[in-house]
Amino acid sequence: MSKTIVVGISDFNVAVDGDVLVTYALGSCVGICLYDPVKKIAGLSHIMLPTISDFSDSRQKAQIGKYADTAIEELMQKMLNLGALKIRIRAKIAGGAQMFAPANNTNLAAIGERNVIAVKKELARLKVPIVAEDTGKDYGRTVYLGSDDGLMKIKSINKGEWVY
Repeated sequence: MSKTIVVGISDFNVAVDGDVLVTYALGSCVGICLYDPVKKIAGLSHIMLPTISDFSDSRQKAQIGKYADTAIEELMQKMLNLGALKIRIRAKIAGGAQMFAPANNTNLAAIGERNVIAVKKELARLKVPIVAEDTGKDYGRTVYLGSDDGLMKIKSINKGEWVY
């Protein structure tokens, strides 16, 4: 019997054997779904911020799951440790919404867009192709990733549900 594994904010995890990963409340955050279709190993990360170098607080540096440039590489390593092959891993991404009116010139202005850019840059650096994307706009999302089929299901209040 498959189980559901919840991935919190600034967190990442993997699933096998038909288990399903889920992350809730993606607003400006981005959910990164990684999948090896041969080994059926799924990985999901819920990043909050683009890069660790943008934020110098030492307490934040300890949270590698918070940043696109540290979380994705760690998630991939966790998948490789379970037998995934880097050459087979594909990505699907969702989130990065503009949830609020832009603030006056703050470091968090347009953070959703900056998160999406950082995620794409990191996936390109790791040579992981993005095969589906549902980013931007002005609404939150919940993302599910099944380890049996690699499908990314998105649910959004008032917007419905769709699958990539």
